Amino acid sequence: MKVNPVLLEVFQNRFSSIAEEMGVTLHRTAFSPNIKERRDFSCAVFDRDGEMIAQAAHIPVHLGSMPMSVKLAVLSTPWEDGDMVILNDPFKGGTHLPDITIVAPVFASGAKPVFYMANRAHHADVGGMSSGSMPLSTSIFQEGLIIPPLKLMEKGLVDQKIMSFLLNNVRTPMEREGDFSAQIMANITGVRRMEELIHKHTLESVDFYAQSLMDYAERITRHTIQHIPNGVYTFEDFLDDDGVSSKDIRIHVAITIQGDEAILDFRKSDHQVDGSINAVYAITLSAVLYVFRALVEEAIPTNEGILRPIKVLTRKGSVIDAQFPAAVAGGNVETSQRIVDVVLGALSQALPKAIPAASQGTMNNMTIGGTDPRNQRSFAYYETVGGGMGATARGVGESGVHSHMTNTLNTPIEALEYSYPFLVTQYSIRRGTGGKGLHKGGDGIVREIQLLADAEVTILSERRRHSPYGLWGGEPGDVGRNTIIRDGNLVEKPGKFSVSLREKDIIRIETPGGGGFGKQEMWGKEQQQRRRP
Repeated sequence: MKVNPVLLEVFQNRFSSIAEEMGVTLHRTAFSPNIKERRDFSCAVFDRDGEMIAQAAHIPVHLGSMPMSVKLAVLSTPWEDGDMVILNDPFKGGTHLPDITIVAPVFASGAKPVFYMANRAHHADVGGMSSGSMPLSTSIFQEGLIIPPLKLMEKGLVDQKIMSFLLNNVRTPMEREGDFSAQIMANITGVRRMEELIHKHTLESVDFYAQSLMDYAERITRHTIQHIPNGVYTFEDFLDDDGVSSKDIRIHVAITIQGDEAILDFRKSDHQVDGSINAVYAITLSAVLYVFRALVEEAIPTNEGILRPIKVLTRKGSVIDAQFPAAVAGGNVETSQRIVDVVLGALSQALPKAIPAASQGTMNNMTIGGTDPRNQRSFAYYETVGGGMGATARGVGESGVHSHMTNTLNTPIEALEYSYPFLVTQYSIRRGTGGKGLHKGGDGIVREIQLLADAEVTILSERRRHSPYGLWGGEPGDVGRNTIIRDGNLVEKPGKFSVSLREKDIIRIETPGGGGFGKQEMWGKEQQQRRRP
């Protein structure tokens, strides 16, 4: 069969629209504010081998990792129509335990699945040692329930024994059941739409154009890499600490560009640590995929083809390829951001006008849990907080936004105060925190929450000691700050901590600014040149 360019574009949009509609279903039917308001989920379409065909524009950290989970699910069990498999094991393609993946097969006329639908959602609690299951842990066993590939549904019916087991091991079972049901409905939506597509165009055509789209994405990615000058580009940056000790943790990369291929060597990065900021290989792969996808200017689908010309080398047992039973809750959200920073820092040497200065470099994870006095039910709140983006050769960085490996929204004040015993006392831009330069970095955020009940608070954040770097003479962005306010007294806290707070205590998160780009003294010359006729 010969590729028809018009049909290739049609199928690209059809596959993407299926993933997007799955996301709409998940968003509109979920129970938790984390999924319903923040949209902390991803949906994607896979071929019969578990290769990703298309993903909706959801969470970048899920880009390269979800295919590994799907491939494991594909091999884990004999499939029948109406089955769905659930899993979250970070050492089997997952990211961290709160990110739970559910996979569903699509059948045509044969006995084996021809496509798979999958979605991954961050659950606000999975039974970890602290509320929200993002603890300052030293082992994955402290982080929550580890789910191997299990059939959550068989022939269209939920396995109530499995569901009861899951719900019996979390702090907020009603919310979790609602979110699981939303994930199931999202997959059902995807299966229906794929069946309609096959019915309209035949299985042979749909499968052919799925493979053609991956080939197309590979060609365009190779074309993009080919325009990067050949050479070896190295860069390193540091995580502040692991929450157990205050030791800097190095992330190092050497990028070799040879023609239309790229090799990224992370093997000089530090060994895995005691604390929970270890990243599994799937996260490192996601960060690399995100950066190279961002370099591609064409509107290609995000699929498996992008990774074909890219090789990622890691050292087993390192902080970016941690081995079981390492603690990994923060690796997904914090270390992934630093991996992006070092890859972009290396590429800035080859593409000085295309690469931005460092963005805030953290997701500022905040989890709060306790008992809501309004209904005497347990609650578990989870949120990431935006910050400043790095400036570029084209202009200033955006202020107060999520950047790089997170693509979530914020939780609106109204939804936050309605769902939890909180009072938001401040939510504003943290003015003047972006790095100065020819183009200024974006400013961070101030998020201040007063507790209306006793609660357990855990913060996992970065860039509290090491500033987001500027580029080409631009100054670094300001570091972030975490503060507890009790009876008017301010107590500054480290980047990672867990504490029991009382009613009326306040937790204040001040997020980092982005790095600046270019030397400020060049600004006058730049303006003069623009004014010349």
